[in-house]
Amino acid sequence: MNYKMMGRFIGRILMVEAVFMVPAMLISLWEKEFDAVWAFMWSLGIIMAVSGVLLFFCRGSKNRFYAKEGMACVGLSWFFMSLLGCLPFYISGVIPDFVDAFFEIVSGFTTTGASILPAVEGLPKGILYWRSFSHWLGGMGVLVFLLAISSMGGRENGFTMHLLRAESPGPNVGKLVPKMKKTARILYLLYILLTVLNVFFLMLGDMSLFEAVCTAFGTVGTGGFGIRNDSIASFSPYVQNVCTVFMILCGVNFSCFYLLLMKEFKNVFRDEELRLYLGLILGSVVLIVLNLGDFYSTLGETVRHAFFQVATIITTTGYATTDYELWPGLSKAILLCLMVVGASAGSTGGGFKCSRLLLVLKSLRRSVRKIVHPQKVQAVRMNGHPVDEKVIQNTNAYLAAYVTAVMASFLLISVDGFSITTNLSAVLACFNNIGPGFEMVGPTCNFAVYGTFSKLVLIMDMLAGRLEIFPILILFSRTTWRHR
Repeated sequence: MNYKMMGRFIGRILMVEAVFMVPAMLISLWEKEFDAVWAFMWSLGIIMAVSGVLLFFCRGSKNRFYAKEGMACVGLSWFFMSLLGCLPFYISGVIPDFVDAFFEIVSGFTTTGASILPAVEGLPKGILYWRSFSHWLGGMGVLVFLLAISSMGGRENGFTMHLLRAESPGPNVGKLVPKMKKTARILYLLYILLTVLNVFFLMLGDMSLFEAVCTAFGTVGTGGFGIRNDSIASFSPYVQNVCTVFMILCGVNFSCFYLLLMKEFKNVFRDEELRLYLGLILGSVVLIVLNLGDFYSTLGETVRHAFFQVATIITTTGYATTDYELWPGLSKAILLCLMVVGASAGSTGGGFKCSRLLLVLKSLRRSVRKIVHPQKVQAVRMNGHPVDEKVIQNTNAYLAAYVTAVMASFLLISVDGFSITTNLSAVLACFNNIGPGFEMVGPTCNFAVYGTFSKLVLIMDMLAGRLEIFPILILFSRTTWRHR
């Protein structure tokens, strides 16, 4: 293990976190929220001190980075970033319990949106900004950002690919351009463009700049932390519709946007994952609208709420315009299925991913055909191209790890004695980075009902779900820490 290289990289990640915390402190200073200002100052001091120690003792490291180091580095980076990122919540007294503060910031960075706060409208604006900004920073990935702005040395395509693969969602991480640094820059430029456009359209709906920016962070980052106690419900239908559109856009693989800019329209329209993703959205909306019937006063209102809730669940954002706990059983069952499926690979959304679902279904079809024609050689194809068998094996391994982790977490948090629906939806909501679940963790409730042990389990679920399990699992493997 190249410990020095890992330490140096984690130190740089913490430096980035400190830089991004400064605007939150300045907002608190502008609003004369002096308790929050002091909390940010102390937090910045601690983060800079830890970063400085790591960079000092890990100087002169060799640029030898392998897959094992990449995954371990990503897992540790997110852990330390969250551990120190929660300090403003804890020091300011907004969240007096450290585990609760840790839960809140992990939920932010992983774009989950599960909260332990019963009310947010009374919080200092600097704290609200930092809480919402954590979605934006975690949505595309802080490591991707660091790769985009920094020079990692001459052999950048060697170990940067390991880092990008460990943090980026999906069964197969590809490059938009030959250089990984340029790929990271393109991704973040697209990300920033979508954010700016979202802010612009939200402000057209009579939102203040602060409200629009914080809401855009949660929408584009598919996080879901609201700045009002009722999430998005009290905003106008126009604002809700804008959020719906941008949530759906940010659930699309960002490579599709790049292809559109390159005028490769045919490749975009032929993308099987995109067609499945949009098909699931439209199909779910139609079924829910039919199932709701006259639940709302007008058809337009029914369609608006159905579209919003389907979009917020499948993209794993977690905003809410209505209490879907009151919906009929079929509608809630559809939402539960969408929780598991999630958005597209290479997007800011979480979940199992549409691409993996396609691969699993196609692999299943191939297995059935092999029973009928055992001698026939058949390849699994995506977008007209054969899929590498290694990708299929990794997808099956991920499915096994996913099911195992969900069932283990479900059993562990059941010690708190809540219903099966509450516990299972809580695990799915955290593991798939959605936010709200059902019953006691529904859209009008929060996760404060769980004890410390269950919250720690759910924290691990959120991190494992965002980093797609293996970067977290590898931290607990003895072989990871053995010297070569």
